[in-house]
Amino acid sequence: MRVLLADDQPQVRSALRLLLEQESDIQVVDEVSNVEDLLVRTETSVPDVLLLDWELPGLPAPGLLTALRQGHPCLRIIALSGKWGARRSALAAGADAFVSKAEPSERLLRTLRDVRRREDKRYNTIS
Repeated sequence: MRVLLADDQPQVRSALRLLLEQESDIQVVDEVSNVEDLLVRTETSVPDVLLLDWELPGLPAPGLLTALRQGHPCLRIIALSGKWGARRSALAAGADAFVSKAEPSERLLRTLRDVRRREDKRYNTIS
């Protein structure tokens, strides 16, 4: 699974990268700190899953999800936030899942695999 990290905090991106690189079935293909780079790197990195900081500076997240979905309908998006209140707005805006930054790392790994499994099932049903 190819993952793109989008968070404006370098320490968060670093921690996510360290966690994900320990998993044999996950490859971090790129990381970005702002919306402008995210839109460009989504094109060049071709990720399967985007881990998106829900408060990423540059464009309100609901509008960003719409733009990403238009260009990459198969991209799975997991919203991340330190604010529990962001869960409802992230899911309502179309995120495939939400994980609080305060949750244990196992939760994020489980969510990544669940989102990918749902996508695999969808394609197997279509074929």
